[in-house]
Amino acid sequence: MSDRDAIVSSDRVESLILFIRDRRVILDSDLARLYGVSTARLNEQVKRNPDRFPSDFMFSLSREEFAALISQNATSKGRGGRRKLPNVFTEHGAVMAANVLNSPQAVQMSVFVVRAFVRLREMMLTNRDVVAKLAELERRVTGHDEAIRSLVQTIRQLMAPQTKPRRSIGFRVEEGRPAYGFGRRRNA
Repeated sequence: MSDRDAIVSSDRVESLILFIRDRRVILDSDLARLYGVSTARLNEQVKRNPDRFPSDFMFSLSREEFAALISQNATSKGRGGRRKLPNVFTEHGAVMAANVLNSPQAVQMSVFVVRAFVRLREMMLTNRDVVAKLAELERRVTGHDEAIRSLVQTIRQLMAPQTKPRRSIGFRVEEGRPAYGFGRRRNA
């Protein structure tokens, strides 16, 4: 891994974090790449230190989860693919992996990984606050729906043209036809 590849922003690390089983996790292959070791070396250290990786730090994906992951990310299904189901690491598992690998790059990159997890957690909390405020606003507006509907109906009635016949202007005779008539003159 070159020095250019070693310099990774927390934004880049955030893009590697997935949401699986209601947890934010990172794939073993992505974590190994960040830490500058092979995926096999990372998984080997995990197997050698099982007490350091309880199920809330690391777990293996099921076939269904892995298949869904492949279809979401359009990963290669052909040659060179994985033979084993990948492991995924939570924030704590990623830090523990850096400790068992004990390489300078792993320790350095674990800082970026932790910052990325923390930033995602903060974004989730912010989103949760926004969702709660929207729910409160929706609850308030729901109570006002009938009042608003009534107000709109009243405004429409006021804007509608008057249907009453208008009184005509001027003098109007209410008598019948005159008894005397003017008929047509006959030419004699």
